[in-house]
Amino acid sequence: MAFQHMLFEVANGIATVTFNRPKALNALNAELLAEFGQALAEIDADEAIRVLVLTGSGDKAFVAGADITELATFNALQGKQFARTGQTVISRIQELSIPAIAAVNGYALGGGMEIALACDFIYAAENAMFGLPEITLGIIPGFGGTQRLPRLIGQNMAKEMIFTGKMIPAQEALRLGIANRVCPPDQLLPEVLKTAGQIASRGKVALRAAKQAVNRGLNVDLASGCHIENDAFALCMASADAREGTTAFLEKRKPVFKGSLNG
Repeated sequence: MAFQHMLFEVANGIATVTFNRPKALNALNAELLAEFGQALAEIDADEAIRVLVLTGSGDKAFVAGADITELATFNALQGKQFARTGQTVISRIQELSIPAIAAVNGYALGGGMEIALACDFIYAAENAMFGLPEITLGIIPGFGGTQRLPRLIGQNMAKEMIFTGKMIPAQEALRLGIANRVCPPDQLLPEVLKTAGQIASRGKVALRAAKQAVNRGLNVDLASGCHIENDAFALCMASADAREGTTAFLEKRKPVFKGSLNG
């Protein structure tokens, strides 16, 4: 896959997408959103890909938000369509059948933070800064930030960030539970790829089931969530991966997962 505003590579079952508009701090415009949506669709269709890693080019920004030069030209209808497009594309990260990890290097603001929040978890460089500063422009987050951030850190802390538009450093993001780990900038991608490699070695059927069980269970009561888990567990047990995993354990060897539901 070749893109104008992104870099894309696949190695060892790990797809790495790098947002690549460094002169604009990798800001999101309509073209980049369209490319990103296309990439996510192609990644989801590729059975060889087991983990997605998202990062930004350069050392200043993951994604510094929406492109303000484009945003400033929108009327209400154009703004609604742009936000809807952003929501749809970013929701695809959460809907992927594979885990997605954000490697946040520098600014993750506005749409950039919203992309990171849609990932399954975040590793941050020590120089990373997170924020939803839309309020300083007289608008609000439009790519899901008002919904995902409160679900992650609680409504009061989320409201403070959204109402003030303040940025928080990596260590504060770690304390709040936004980031899972903080790394030196030169170690961020190696650490992310190390974790991605561990995940990629697991069975794809089980990874899909675990992600869906957690995501779907968060929106229902505990009893309903346990029913979701029960169905997902049964699906795993019907897979060749489950047979391989249990057999490998009994034979005291490493499993070789194929990621198929049968045969």
